[in-house]
Amino acid sequence: MYLVTGATGSLGRRVVRQLRDKDMPVRAFARLSANYGELADRGAEIFIGDLRQERDITKACRDVRYIISCHGSGKNAQALDYRANIDLIDRAIENNVEHFVFISVLGADRGYQDSATFKAKREVEKYLAASGLNYTILRPSGFANNLLPLAERFRDTGIYLLIGDPKNRSSIVSTDDLATIAIASTTTEPAKNQTFAVGGPDILKREDIPRIFARLFDKDPIVINPPLTLFDGLRSGIGLINPQLQKSLGTLRTLLAHEFFCNMDEIARLESTFEIKMESLESFLRRYLGN
Repeated sequence: MYLVTGATGSLGRRVVRQLRDKDMPVRAFARLSANYGELADRGAEIFIGDLRQERDITKACRDVRYIISCHGSGKNAQALDYRANIDLIDRAIENNVEHFVFISVLGADRGYQDSATFKAKREVEKYLAASGLNYTILRPSGFANNLLPLAERFRDTGIYLLIGDPKNRSSIVSTDDLATIAIASTTTEPAKNQTFAVGGPDILKREDIPRIFARLFDKDPIVINPPLTLFDGLRSGIGLINPQLQKSLGTLRTLLAHEFFCNMDEIARLESTFEIKMESLESFLRRYLGN
């Protein structure tokens, strides 16, 4: 039995689908308000719970062999990115779970202090590595599926909003590839007790993304490129009204201000370990948008 948290999110849903395609038993941890009907139809066991409740985590972990932690935090990094994962690790130890896969974030080890999510992910990484469990930590760059709504908006308007330095590099990963790697991590011996940077095969500048959209839709891009200082000014203004929202924007600010890409050696290690050919962003978008 696999336990997948964040099972109705963009990554978790793909993990559950792929496990069920292989006829593997999977327990999908989901909120009551989530759209989990498709996963139930595929034969997943739906566990309705709240990751902020330790008792729900305790129940979800019973009779589980593998755990894949895919959930995000929303605006509550303390409760979800940190505390829920610590509780999952503790229950995994109690239940003699064979392997724990943790989806972290590329750059978690860089010490970004403006992002509670980055700090929480790093603390969980350290706790997991010291837990005695067999584990794999995956540090993905941006998820390709997050660009789908931007691509659809571009298709309709030709407009692309690019905040900050257009030369900043990224290596956006196919969310389907990430799901495949997460599942394979549980049974791939060279992945045991290892940490992997996970990205697509191409190192892209942020200004390359609207160019990819332009090729997909045969439309000249209208790129609006406000400076990061404008975002900072708006964030400061928000802080006067809602300090909590200002803090929660720290992760977005971190993502906008820095580069997040995998070097070629990291991609080669990934492809060799998991025997996979990583999909490019353009290929991913073409598959989903039908072009």
